[in-house]
Amino acid sequence: MPLYTADALILRTYRLGESDRIVVFLTQDRGKKRGVAKNARRSRQRFGGALEPMTCGRVGYAERERRELVFLHYVEPTRSPLAATSSDALGYVSYFAELIDEWAQDADPNETLYRLGVSVVEALVRGVPVPPLARYFEYWLLRLQGVYEVPPNLSTEAQAFLEAARLSSPLGLRDVRVSRRALDELEAAHRRQIVHHLEKELKSVRVLREMGREM
Repeated sequence: MPLYTADALILRTYRLGESDRIVVFLTQDRGKKRGVAKNARRSRQRFGGALEPMTCGRVGYAERERRELVFLHYVEPTRSPLAATSSDALGYVSYFAELIDEWAQDADPNETLYRLGVSVVEALVRGVPVPPLARYFEYWLLRLQGVYEVPPNLSTEAQAFLEAARLSSPLGLRDVRVSRRALDELEAAHRRQIVHHLEKELKSVRVLREMGREM
């Protein structure tokens, strides 16, 4: 059974039996994988917080030929969104992870998508404001998939933000001034495109909507 190590981004987990978890993760060089994390539900010591969505880390796993599931031996976190200081950052973590999961293909290397995810985590941890970061992430995700269409009738300010996003890194957004009105405009336009291409609304969007009502 070949053993592999890789830099990876944790996307989500779900239960398997009474003690295990299935972990979905995007590797830098071998695409998206699904792995069994033995005893992950029963023992917090083995994986700890390393299985939280959008955790960046070094993973070790074993893979059998013609088997969809790999066996996840360990995750060594290098960067965690739990270190973000913004009160609303963690609410968006599942949204970012779900979008990547929807577009990443199993076992299909996509280093650009991986690097986008890692750079967004770095920006969260370093305090980049979340609303512009979310619009940046949507813009680049759709562009990387080759499906982004510049929304018609955008305000001048929203157009200026897209131009800044095209030329900037996520960390560079700290120097970009944009109003909430322009960000709301882009949010609505991006959500329409995402729903159109995925043919569904994301579960995390409904959670964010509920959070907005509570705020």
